[in-house]
Amino acid sequence: MQMQFNLAEAPDEISAEKGRKLFAGETEFLKGVVAMNGLPDADRVEVCFAGRSNVGKSSLINALTGTKGIARASNTPGRTQEINFFTQGPELYLVDLPGYGYANAPLKVVEQWQKLLKRYLSGRQNLRRAFVLIDSRHGVKAVDDEIMKLLDSSAVTFQCVMTKADKVKEKDRAKVLEQVKGALAKHPAAYPEIVLTSSEKGDGIATLRSIIAGL
Repeated sequence: MQMQFNLAEAPDEISAEKGRKLFAGETEFLKGVVAMNGLPDADRVEVCFAGRSNVGKSSLINALTGTKGIARASNTPGRTQEINFFTQGPELYLVDLPGYGYANAPLKVVEQWQKLLKRYLSGRQNLRRAFVLIDSRHGVKAVDDEIMKLLDSSAVTFQCVMTKADKVKEKDRAKVLEQVKGALAKHPAAYPEIVLTSSEKGDGIATLRSIIAGL
């Protein structure tokens, strides 16, 4: 039987407050990691964010944390090849993975990043969930499918977060949503709930906060 994927509903008052409190704490950049021996201690809950270049990952992290520029968007896709760790209060690590699907990076750099990512995903015991960001205008592309396969093989539960929902007309969004659901159904590690967001308008941010707070 094929798994059903539904849109995440807005949180109830208690869950929303739990999420608000978690993200009311201070967000600080901890470090950028280029090798496994540079990872911080696995002493708290950790969630990571993955997405192809220009999907709006930095904007989403900034909206979640209520800060401007804590996660900086680069004008050059794939420019940052580090795994960036942020502390969210004393309880949580937010991890910003490098944008994938970049064409301009040298092959050696891409291979090095892929190797580090595989080792990180397979060996990080406090990683509770990966959030895979998908552009609401374009749906799941081949590069997104690759990262999902990697998460399947690493046995890391991932949840789809659709970005830039405000940029798409409702009828077009429904079509893209069906494509995304079909793509997710092929991945055993996919969590059966999709979060629809707009960093610009704040849509879905409270929902995502409450999901993270409940992990």
